[in-house]
Formats: sequence, C-alpha cells, structure tokens
Amino acid sequence: MIRVVIVEDQALVREGIVGLLALEPEIEVVAAACDGEQALTTICSSAPDVVLLDMRLPRRSGLDVLRQLGAAGQLPPTIILTTFDDDALVVEGLRAGARGYLLKDITLSELVRAIRVVAKGGTVVEPVISQRVVRGIEAVEPAFAHLDPPDPLTAREVEVLRLMTGGYSNREIARALKVAEGTVKNHVSSILSKLGVRDRTRAVLQAVRAGYL
Repeated sequence: MIRVVIVEDQALVREGIVGLLALEPEIEVVAAACDGEQALTTICSSAPDVVLLDMRLPRRSGLDVLRQLGAAGQLPPTIILTTFDDDALVVEGLRAGARGYLLKDITLSELVRAIRVVAKGGTVVEPVISQRVVRGIEAVEPAFAHLDPPDPLTAREVEVLRLMTGGYSNREIARALKVAEGTVKNHVSSILSKLGVRDRTRAVLQAVRAGYL
C-alpha cells in the first residue's frame, strides 16, 4: 500500500484527487492539507510514502514546504502539481528536492503511474513540460554542482535519458530498448557522471540546459 498526502488549497481539486485515488486499491490517501502551514504538520505526522504538492498555497508556499522539510531531513518523495504558468516554481521546487512534477490536467492512470514510480525511488519529469521549463532553468543558475558544459552523451545515452525523463525505471527502460537491465544501469551511471550530477532529477535539469531534451 502506497501512503499518499495531498496538499492542495482548492477544495474541489483536492477532493477530486482524493476521490479518484480512492479507486486504486494499492494507494491510500492518509491525509490532505489546504495550506502550507497545515502541510508541514500533516506531512510530518503522517509519514507518507509520496506527497502530491501544489506550489501556490496560502500561508506558506509549496516551495517553503519543500525547503523547510528538506532542511530538517523530513522531506518524503514529493511530486509537484503544477500549471502551465509555474515554470520558475517548478525549477526551484526540483532544486529544493522534489522528485518530479505533473500538470494538473493529467489523467488518473498517469497520476497513479507517477505515484508508483516516485514511491519506488524514481523521478517523474514529463518531456512536454521539460521544454517549457528551459526558460526557468536558463533564468536561474542551478545551485547544485554540475559540469558546465557537460561531457557529450552518446546517442544511446540520450535515448536512456529521455526515458528517464518520463519516469521509467531501469527495468522498464531495458524492456523498451531490448537490452539487459545491467546495461541500463551502466548507462545511467555514465549519464550522471558525464553531466556531473548525483541523481536523476538533477540529470534531467542539466540535460535540458545542455539541449539534450
């Protein structure tokens, strides 16, 4: 069972997500919060496997929530719920430790898949949004360590990177490319090394800046 906390200030949206996720037998919504202050206490007390976090919240923003929980070492795997005008917030949210982001108009199946991926330690950064976030990445120099410019990626590494961007696991990437899972792991390690970053989320951000996505 994947335990989920939803943080969303719009009651209709929040209740709609709760109702939809209730249809999934492997997901349990353990709590919901309507503002940033409530989110901090709710997340800490609920110990969820995944948090769905709106960035524009009353009292404290979603970014404040990410930063405070991250600084305290209490940030669960978190997916940002965003709209088309949140480019800068998405970039800052990923830098603050979010595992990915989704548009609010996604389907239930897409949302459930993203929750599963993040609960297993993966990253969900949809390519369609990645293109929009380029502006934010260019406008705000990343605070995390990276190589600039990064070492060139091979054609196969770019293929793997694009699948990583979609939130696919190493096993799913291996199936898609018809290669061994160990081969994919080696490619992922090489990608992180060449981009000079330590995790998949930062790899995606750096890859967008470098023009690979």
